Amino acid sequence: MRIIVMGQQAFGKSCLEAMLDRGDDVVAVYCAPDKEGQPNDPVKELANGRGLTVYQPRNFKEVDVLDEMRGLKADLCVMVFVTIFVPAEARDTPTHGSICFHPSLLPKHRGPSSINWPIIGGATKTGLTIFWPDDGLDEGKILLQKHVDISPDDTLGTVYFEKIFPLGVKAALEAVDLISAGKAQKIVQDNSLATYESWCKHEHAEIDWSKPAAKVYNLIRGTNPQPGAWSLFHGNELKIFDCSPEAGDGAPGEVIDINVGGFSVAAGDGAIRVRRVRPHDDKKITALDFVAQGDLVVGAVLGK
Repeated sequence: MRIIVMGQQAFGKSCLEAMLDRGDDVVAVYCAPDKEGQPNDPVKELANGRGLTVYQPRNFKEVDVLDEMRGLKADLCVMVFVTIFVPAEARDTPTHGSICFHPSLLPKHRGPSSINWPIIGGATKTGLTIFWPDDGLDEGKILLQKHVDISPDDTLGTVYFEKIFPLGVKAALEAVDLISAGKAQKIVQDNSLATYESWCKHEHAEIDWSKPAAKVYNLIRGTNPQPGAWSLFHGNELKIFDCSPEAGDGAPGEVIDINVGGFSVAAGDGAIRVRRVRPHDDKKITALDFVAQGDLVVGAVLGK
């Protein structure tokens, strides 16, 4: 099959590389437009290095963009991490249309931060979906899905990079093979089960120490590394990354213990052992390095 690969960043690059390495006929690559002062997207770098034609349209509704796509005479478009809306006229240009990757078990967690929110909500399972996109947000028919476990120690980073990322690359290849063999499914999503969450932003990541330690812990790991959970300390933002829940008693936000493992902060029920932070004026450092700066002592209160 003649394949268009449409994607960006590390995931898009890995999917493109996997297709090329196994001999798929990639006739063109579409990636995000260049940004002034920033390096080329990894997808563009790989495509250029392999001698592929690269397109970077800002708008897929333009006549010349659509004419270019039609001229490729593609059989399939594989969308792997695409942030620009691609309308039906472009998606339907290939013979078999387009398929798209989404890092959740649709119809659950439609939207852009679909890995953060399950972890923040305390879910023990999530997954990924390859689907046939339509004009709705992550609403198209499902081709295949893969499940992954969320362990108690998982963070946004580990769920994505260690689980969903490598499984997603394999799923993209599997989906191409199913379409090539004429065995691809088109399962309508059950909208009664649908959830939608927008971007997980800085304002969503502020820690409320009055909540139970389990909820505080889920917020911290669900925003680690981005956007980073945070709390005020002496009026300045302190981001908290690596941590664990533990028993403890104190006023919400109170530092109740400091030892070689870091420092402990009381929550509404239990406590959080903090091991890595990022002060407002520094890079990420260990909790003990932050303590060594001299401001944080037992009895100090976060959240002010």
